[in-house]
Parts: sequence; C-alpha cells; structure tokens
Amino acid sequence: MRHTFTAALLATSTLCLPTAARAQAMTADEAAALRAELAALKAQVATLESRLDAATAQPTPAAPTPAATPSVTAKPASEISWKGAPEIKTADGWSFKPRGRMQLDLAAVDTPAGVTGARGGLKTEFRRIYLGVDGKIPGGFAYRVEADVANSSVELTDVYLSYGTGPLTVTAGQIKPFWSLDEMTSDLFTSFMERAAFAQAFGFERRVGLSAQYKGGDLLLQAGVFGDNANDLLDDKNNAVSLDGRIVWMPKLGDAQLHLAASGHWRDPNDPAALGRYRARPFAHTTDVRLVDTGQLDVASERGIGLEGAVIAGPFHAAGEAYWHRVNRTGAADPTFFGGYAEVGVVLTPGDRRGYKDGGFDRLKPSKPITAGGIGAFQVNARYDHLDLNDSGIVGGRQQTALIGLVWAPIDYIRISANYGKLWIDDARVATATGDRDYTADTFGLRTQVDF
Repeated sequence: MRHTFTAALLATSTLCLPTAARAQAMTADEAAALRAELAALKAQVATLESRLDAATAQPTPAAPTPAATPSVTAKPASEISWKGAPEIKTADGWSFKPRGRMQLDLAAVDTPAGVTGARGGLKTEFRRIYLGVDGKIPGGFAYRVEADVANSSVELTDVYLSYGTGPLTVTAGQIKPFWSLDEMTSDLFTSFMERAAFAQAFGFERRVGLSAQYKGGDLLLQAGVFGDNANDLLDDKNNAVSLDGRIVWMPKLGDAQLHLAASGHWRDPNDPAALGRYRARPFAHTTDVRLVDTGQLDVASERGIGLEGAVIAGPFHAAGEAYWHRVNRTGAADPTFFGGYAEVGVVLTPGDRRGYKDGGFDRLKPSKPITAGGIGAFQVNARYDHLDLNDSGIVGGRQQTALIGLVWAPIDYIRISANYGKLWIDDARVATATGDRDYTADTFGLRTQVDF
C-alpha cells in the first residue's frame, strides 16, 4: 500500500510541471532546478510514509505479568523410617510399626540317673516367636498388639492402649505387672537365656489390668490393679485380683548409671478352693521337669516384697535382687519363700556398654558392628542364683545355681548367647534312681535371636 501511495504522489507531481517544460528540451539550469524539486518531493514522501507507518502500525501487546504464586510449604502426608523394621508416620500424629522376635534354643540338662530320663538331654525349641504391631494415635495415645506363636500355639503377650502427654502415662490392657529388675528387662536383653529362678517360681507373668506410671527426672513410680493372664481369664471361675507397685530411683552419677528399687505385690484369688504351685525349671526351657516344686497348696492370698540394686559403670555392670513371697493359707502355717541373685558382667569390646532405660536393662549396641567392618559387641556375665521353697512344713526344695554366659551382638538386632550352669539341689522334688534327693545337675544352652 505504501508503494502505491508513493507512485501516485510522484505521478501527480509530474503532472503539475509546466507543459512547456515537458514539451521542449530543457536547459541545464532547468534540469538542475527540476532535480532539486524532485529531491524535495522525495523528502516529503519519506516524511509522509513515516507518518503513515506510525498511524497504521499495530502495537505489540505487552506480555502478561504472571500472578504471584503464594509460597506454601506442604507437609508430606506420611514418611517412612527404619528402626529394625519400617515405621510409617503421618503428619497428623499416627504411626504404625510391625514388631517381632524369634528365639531358637538348643539346650540340655544333665542330671543323675532317674531324674529327667527322656525329658532331659539335648533338645531344640522355638523359645519365642512374637509377631505384632505398635504405634501412636493423635492426642497422646499409643497402642501395641502382640502374640507369641511359638510351638504351634498362640498366646497373647503385650496387648494394650496407653495415654500420656507428660510424665504420667495410664495403660489399659495386658502388660507385665511391676515386680523385678530381671522381669522388667525384656527377654531380648536379659543376661542369661532364662530369668532368675524366683521369677519363674512365683508366677511372674503378664496380666490384664489398669496401671499408671510416673516418670520425673530420676524417679520412676509404677502401680496397677490386675486380674490374671488373658488366656486364664477364659475360665469363668477366675476372679483373681492383685495390686502391684514399684518405685525406682535411677540417677546418673557421672558416667555411671545407678538403679535402686523396691516392689510390692498382693493377690487375692477370690476363690475359697484356689490352689497355687511354686516351682522352677533348671534354667533350660526345653525340659518340663522341675527339680524344686512345692506341689499344690491352698492359697487364700499371697504377697511379695522385692528389693533391687544395679550399677553400670563403663563396660562393667553389677546387679542383685532379693524377693520374699508369703503365702497365706487357710488352717495351716503361712510359709515365706525366698529367691534372689547376685550378678556381675563386663562388655569386652572397647567403647561398648550395657544399655539401661526406664527401670530395666536395655539393648547391647555394638559401636563397631560387622556391617561396618567390626566384630560386634561381646559381653561376659556371671551370676549366683538362689531359690528356697522350704518353710513352715512345706518342703519344695532348695536350688542354688552358678551361671556363666557369653553374649555376642554382631549388629543391633541379632544376638547369639551361650550359657552354662551348675546346680546344687537339696530336698529335690524328683529323686534319683537310688532315692537321693540331694544332688547336682548341669545345664547348657545356646540361643540364636533376631528382633525387629
């Protein structure tokens, strides 16, 4: 369009020139004047073209300014961490973690002829196979559901719901009542494959109830009211009730961890025909023979008092307990049975020590596990254990045991332990082939364990 306009303008300008100038030959001066006029016309045309371009050009639209995006840091809906097993946690406070353990035992009891017979000797068993879950619920709640499926049977272990947002925690369900350092220490972390003989003899087991725990600084208070074990509650005649409490003082003295505690127990079977039996295996669960055993006793009620002491100082530890268990009977003398132990131990690998947490021994964690090129952690323990079931006309026997054990933890969650024990039995429940009730026995055990 612009070129058409220019041509028309030039043509019009030419037509405006004098007719004589077009018809006759031009002189040199006339030609110069004409060229000057044409140059002026071209300048005018250029000016008009620029104005025309400015008038007809389309403006380029400005790029839109993007709207500012608000800065928002979104919290993840959930996260998964690893602590022996995957643990799922959500932003609003829920958590879920599978848990379990497997303990495979090889054990033997060697006694004089006629005592154990086919029920002694070298045997294997799955001591425990726990499977369960635990976690947290928003608002300060926590839960655990766990069962032992070893040896083709199912038995509930810890099953509870707890609430606590501060130093006080309230728990409803099946847990361990508050009895003893050896009992309150998980079987994953005990010094030997089996707990103290008095813990076996006096019926320490999980029970269903309502309990509370207060932990403030170096002080731990535990108390609860309980019925019986969940499996025993299936019997409609089981109306037993017990009260249990424990107080623990656990200060840190420099690098040393101190533990001093006392516990009390009272139980009423709520059944005039109730019977009780107090006995213990010879530190090997592969046999059902009890060398010390009171037999069945009528029990109107029972009560117990326990004292505990322990110290962990660097690689060394020492522990001891004493427990008096009194049985109130109807129309008969009331016996008081006694059990206790004294123990020392040392972790052999440099930089490692025995763990402690909330009134009980905790996991032995190797500072140089085999996964990091180390040898794991090694611990040696020695114990003297005593159980006396003779009193007030009851002859259940007296068992004294010297135990030595080796623990190897190649990594945090795998543990291999070996035990040897020498037992001295007086007034044994089971006599030898010659009728002797005072004799010695030997026990040996090897355990392979994994937990998550």
